[in-house]
Parts: sequence; structure tokens; C-alpha cells
Amino acid sequence: MTSPSPAALQAELHKAADALAAALDRLPDGGEKAPSTLPGWSRGHLLAHLAGICDALARQVEHGRRGEKVALYDGGVEGRNRAIDLAAGHSLGQHRADVTAALNRALAAFDALTGPEWQTPITFRDGVIYDAGLALWRELVIHTSDLDAGTGPETWNGAFCSHLFDFLAARVPTGTRLVLQPVALPPLGLGAGGSTVVVSGMVTDIAAWLAGRQPSLDSLRATAAGDGTDLPELLPWPSAMPDPK
Repeated sequence: MTSPSPAALQAELHKAADALAAALDRLPDGGEKAPSTLPGWSRGHLLAHLAGICDALARQVEHGRRGEKVALYDGGVEGRNRAIDLAAGHSLGQHRADVTAALNRALAAFDALTGPEWQTPITFRDGVIYDAGLALWRELVIHTSDLDAGTGPETWNGAFCSHLFDFLAARVPTGTRLVLQPVALPPLGLGAGGSTVVVSGMVTDIAAWLAGRQPSLDSLRATAAGDGTDLPELLPWPSAMPDPK
């Protein structure tokens, strides 16, 4: 699998930002109080998280360019969760303003990068700024679907699905080898276990399942030794913080 170039990643971030803005525009008055697709979270919780993660990743870039390393969130996991709970009850107008401001800050931070700066070390995942860009891409695309505002994983493009296959290979259960067989695309093996499970279907459905989301095209089928079987239970998301979301 090929990772996007920094220039391609910048373009994908702007596409994802536009899709999120369109989803925000589709939310009706009071819609922030409705459930998101994430268990226990309203859309308000999710929008508060989106504003927070955009600001957090922007800060990683801004400080990294100055040769500084800072935590992803002030106060760690507790600080992050407290901020989400405090902001979740905001009005839809306030959520739109907060998400837009944070998103513009993040896009400006990544747009300002020169080529070598993408490899600047940062605290996030003990990685580099490029890793923060990939994380922002995941956050924007996946959480736009989680808003349940008219679009789901069926809108994810091939480049994003390919990235998820790479990033989420860590979710393959120990002892299992997954063979992903997207419709009309070459098969892809993940994991190195002795038990092989073939998962076939539309590429977006496979990516959604790996991401712990509900596939929207109902195309998935799992087989083992030629017989139908249940989809395997995946390991936890490879989070940079000890938090299920």
C-alpha cells in the first residue's frame, strides 16, 4: 500500500473538511441533541470532539515547527473528556462556529508546511507531523460519517480505504490472517496467523468494518476454508490515547 504524498494528503484534508462542512450545514435546528452513531455520544459530543482534535493536531504542528513538543491534549485523557462533556450541550450555532474555527486552524497549520517539515518530530504517537496529518484525515472522514447527517462510509474514496487497511492492520486478531477481497480490486493480506479468513465485499464496507463502523452497503461476506463464517472479532483500535473513541 502506498501512503499519500504530503501534497496529496493536503488535498485530501481539504476535501474532508468540505465534506464535514456540508454535513454540518445539513443538520437541522436542534439536531446537535440527536444521537451520533457512536454509542453514548450525541452529535453535540461528537462535534465537541471534532473541534478539540482539530485544535490538538494543529497545536502539534505549530509547536513542532518551533522545535517544541507538547501533549496532544492539556490534561491528557481526563482533560480531553472534560472538555467534550462541557461543550457537548452547546447550541448548533456554537458547535458550527467552534468546529469551523478549529478546522480552519488545522488546515492553515498543514498548508503552511514546507516539504522537510512534514518529517518534524512531534509528541503525537512519538511520530512526525505527517502522522498528525494522517490522523486528521481519519478524524474528519470517519467522524463525518458518525454524525449520521446523510452520508456514510459509502462515500469514502479508494485512497482513504487503502490508508485504513494499512493503519488498521493492527486490529487483526492474533493467530488470524485476513485476506481482504474488495469487489473488482486485488486481494490484500493482513496479519500472519495460521487461521485464514477471507472477507469480501465493497471496498468501503470492508474499510468501515475494520474501522468499527456499520458497513452501509450490506455487502460483506466472510469465508474460511471455502465455507461461510462469522466476521472475526477485531482487536482494539490502535489509539494514541487509552480511550475507545
